[in-house]
Amino acid sequence: MLPDIRKIIAYEETIKFEGGKKNPKDLRLVGVAAVVKNPWIGRGFVDDLFPEINRISPVIGSLLTTKLISIIGSGGEVEAYGKAAVAGVDSEIEHASALIHTLKFGNFLREAVNAKSYLSFTNTRGPANSPVHIPLMDKNDTGRRSHYHTVQFSIPDAPAGDELIAALGAATGGRPHHRIGDRYSDLKNLGRDLENPAGV
Repeated sequence: MLPDIRKIIAYEETIKFEGGKKNPKDLRLVGVAAVVKNPWIGRGFVDDLFPEINRISPVIGSLLTTKLISIIGSGGEVEAYGKAAVAGVDSEIEHASALIHTLKFGNFLREAVNAKSYLSFTNTRGPANSPVHIPLMDKNDTGRRSHYHTVQFSIPDAPAGDELIAALGAATGGRPHHRIGDRYSDLKNLGRDLENPAGV
């Protein structure tokens, strides 16, 4: 394991009822995160972030994917996924973003769940115990609103000012009682097409 990694965190919810109504099946939301020492801290403004990206991102991408899949059971159980990064208050948001916005991080999960979609994401900065928000969407269909979730948790002692958090999240299904349509029904109602949804 990289010496930069201080700890690994796992978070899980199993949701049985929503809105007072029993779900057709249990919905599982899972998040995993790595708390990492910021390798760029104390070095002034660093122009080239890629040496550290190439050193750290593939390791944590593989590690978090393995942890996530082990909790859920198999890649086939995953229907929605996403990622997040949190920078400590002494760190640039660019530093946290650097760890997750590379295929050397995200492709581990994408390949493990046999997905086509990009991973939705957040990049934030804050003190220890800041919320980690991992937005999720369908792993193959970005317009499928039923699978827009957010996995949310916090880590009481992280990130320290000189630390970064990189996280992955997944869900085993859509929102249990989804009833707001999807992007495609909106496009049809607006008379727009998929290639030019804003009509510009």
